[in-house]
Amino acid sequence: MEQHRPRNCDDDSAAPSGPHPPEQEVRAQLDRILASAEFNVPARVRQFLVYVVNETLAGRADRIKAYSVAVEVFGRDANFDIQNDPVVRIEAGRLRRALERYYLLAGNSAAVLIEIPKGAYVPHFQWRQDHGDDAQSAAPLRADRHGSDTAASTKPSPPWLVGSLLALTMLAAGYLAWLATPPQPVTSARALSAPEAPSLSLKPFANLSGQPEVNYYAAGLTEELLAQLTRFKELTVLAREPPGPTAGAATVEVPRPSGSRYVLEGGIRLSDGKLRISARVLDGESAIVLWAGTYDADPRDKPIVDIETTIAANVATAVAQPYGVIFTNPPLVRPGKLGLASLPQDCSYRFYHYRTVIDASEHAQARECLEQVTERYPQHATSWAMLSYLYLDEERFKLNRRAGPPTPIVRARAAAERAARLAPENVRALQALMTVLYFSGEPAEALRIGAQARALNPNDTELLGEFGAWVAQSGNWGPGASLIEEAMAKNPGHSSYYTGLLALAAYMQGEDARAVDLIKRANLQRFSIYHFVAALIFARRGMGHEAAQARAEFLKLRPGFFANFDGELDQRNFNTRDRAILIRGAIQAGFPVRTQLSAWDAQRHAAASTFGPDGDPAPRSQP
Repeated sequence: MEQHRPRNCDDDSAAPSGPHPPEQEVRAQLDRILASAEFNVPARVRQFLVYVVNETLAGRADRIKAYSVAVEVFGRDANFDIQNDPVVRIEAGRLRRALERYYLLAGNSAAVLIEIPKGAYVPHFQWRQDHGDDAQSAAPLRADRHGSDTAASTKPSPPWLVGSLLALTMLAAGYLAWLATPPQPVTSARALSAPEAPSLSLKPFANLSGQPEVNYYAAGLTEELLAQLTRFKELTVLAREPPGPTAGAATVEVPRPSGSRYVLEGGIRLSDGKLRISARVLDGESAIVLWAGTYDADPRDKPIVDIETTIAANVATAVAQPYGVIFTNPPLVRPGKLGLASLPQDCSYRFYHYRTVIDASEHAQARECLEQVTERYPQHATSWAMLSYLYLDEERFKLNRRAGPPTPIVRARAAAERAARLAPENVRALQALMTVLYFSGEPAEALRIGAQARALNPNDTELLGEFGAWVAQSGNWGPGASLIEEAMAKNPGHSSYYTGLLALAAYMQGEDARAVDLIKRANLQRFSIYHFVAALIFARRGMGHEAAQARAEFLKLRPGFFANFDGELDQRNFNTRDRAILIRGAIQAGFPVRTQLSAWDAQRHAAASTFGPDGDPAPRSQP
């Protein structure tokens, strides 16, 4: 029989101090959470949330125990064994992560917070601390460089802040000077504003059953596909319009530009009340099938609009995303076809290939290519966004850094801001700006831009994965890892990079066995930071030989990294807790760390391999 425990123990928790929102506000917020697409959990997790909220509002919070939840929500019988059946603990963890994700994305401006504290099942209801303060409306994403989420301090500026402000002033001066430099004159033959891009002709989906109602399904799916595909700005989408709402055999062909070589077509069958949708991408010149997919749906289970939206999103993601069908099947260079007009397409393929390997040689080639494009097509926002990444990587990964002013971060920020000005709804431009802001010491603004970009195109996994990385690295490892996993599920073509990020997230949360498995599955041998993360993971797991190999490889690729380890951590915006974990991990892995550890922290490191009671993740194994 379960015993009652004091508040703030395993199954219960003390209510937070301060005023609480009234019941009607809590119920209204619960309804918003349940209606949000960002709260994407199984039905029983939804029931879990509804149950604990209702019980608490009814004054029965003391009844919310693992046993009662298991019986009343998950249907366990009266002989339920808490010790041997972890269902409540597992689903509570899933619920907490889902709530964190909701408040990070769709609910980032919600006034009422519903939280399930760790180690407890009783929810907390409270006003957001910045409720009513417009200047603080992004509080959940706002944090200083070392993890503080408090309001701006009124204490006198310490010496390091004065030095930082001076450095920022000098940085701003260099940035403004570079912006003020007149661009190189471009002749009319070079100043073309509309470069060719990979293009996709979308054919209306065919009615393969001959039943009249299928014509409406096909027209709706085609229309939804057009809307989803056009969100990917690296791609030009051409519609082959049918003559009327019930498409017949004839279509009006839109002239295909010289850069187009892809066709998306498909059909719909209706049998026994169920739909089967097939789709395929063909090479527009050779008619070779590059990709095909099938999807089944039952209009009796879901509204047809929901079916069309879901399938269109799946197809658009598979076809048009970076590392999807189109960007992993570059056009073959044929005699007489290579020219300046195809340069932007070639550079896009080079850029995405570089992003899969993070290699110095590939970096140099992609940078040179994109500099030619931006000179020839100065209004091409996507090329400026890609170039921004390559400039940033000169600094953060020390790849092919150019000497002299302006600095890489100045060039990166100018390119990203130019891309965003040219095309405010271009997701790649906003993604570049998000990343540059993050590495410029503005993580809160970076994450705000990332959320804005995600709202523009939730199917863009290149944006989703990187947004998740910065959410995680800013201290929200659970929600960030969830976003990365979502990107990984939608985009297996970029799995090594995502797997490496998940390995770091697992390490930072103390999930050592999972971290080892993930880092072994990542294949980023030419990417220096991969070896640093691998060394930390292997060392804490007691895998001395593997840790030594990873350490040696990293020091070969980045010999000067530890000369300013504090600066490297600052640049990546790790908070105080995470910095301590990484510093101790680097010492444990045998790296030549030169950093200011407090005496207390040094003692804790000497004491050794478990750190749980004081807030660090306790390393744990998974079966």
